[in-house]
Amino acid sequence: MKNILVPTDFSENCTKAAYLGIKMAKLYDAEIHFLHLMTTPVDWVKLSKLKEKRYPETVKQIGIAKAKLRALEKEAEHEGLKCRTFLQFDSGQKDILEHSGHFRHDFIITGSSGTKGVIREITGSNVEEIVRKANAPVIVVKDETVSFPFKNIVFVSDFKEDVSRAFKEVISIANKCNARIHLLRINTQTDFNSIELGLNPIEQLLSKFPELKNYSMAVYNETSVETGINTFVKQNPVDLITMVTHGRTGFLSLFSKSIAEGVTNHSALPVMTIHI
Repeated sequence: MKNILVPTDFSENCTKAAYLGIKMAKLYDAEIHFLHLMTTPVDWVKLSKLKEKRYPETVKQIGIAKAKLRALEKEAEHEGLKCRTFLQFDSGQKDILEHSGHFRHDFIITGSSGTKGVIREITGSNVEEIVRKANAPVIVVKDETVSFPFKNIVFVSDFKEDVSRAFKEVISIANKCNARIHLLRINTQTDFNSIELGLNPIEQLLSKFPELKNYSMAVYNETSVETGINTFVKQNPVDLITMVTHGRTGFLSLFSKSIAEGVTNHSALPVMTIHI
């Protein structure tokens, strides 16, 4: 991991995401970028300095945003990190993705704004769209206090297709954090089976990673995937939930889009999605 992007609107959860980004960048000795998007009443980039004076409130908001970005930059530099900040105008989620693609970020970390348990727009950008279309892994920070370094990471999959590449990303973080990985499969009413049969595909995946020792396996029979994850989280210590996404369908390749949205929307814990 060489390059981390943190889009922020300076809300509480985005601020938590920023500090997580700084900690992860320090752990990986990575460069960190903070990006803030502003909606302005006119095309601010093409506006002359003289005409800017016609919009004193916008000028004030730009000054506040620059100060907050500078504060984050100082926090990163205090940790010995290389940091860059970006303020973009009249932008939406497309610009976040274009920005990330231009700099080839290895990781994106952001907070979800708005009311508890619901992903709101982050200054015009839908977090779900970022998760769906970003080429880099994305961590969405929610209301729960972020515990880092992560000590317990749950990797949720039905393990019906090859998720080896995504699992490597999880192992990389687990190794850096000295964390335990919990491989979790949720059988719903449509595919209830024995625990032993449910463990088979998990064991097949693990056979590709013989060096991995610090892990556990679990199979839950529940009415829904989201219920199964919630049950597991209640019964086990978890710092990070990780899942796999398909760009063409939205979220999980393993489950329906609505299930994954439910997990990311309603989990108070950080959720990491990995695009395959």
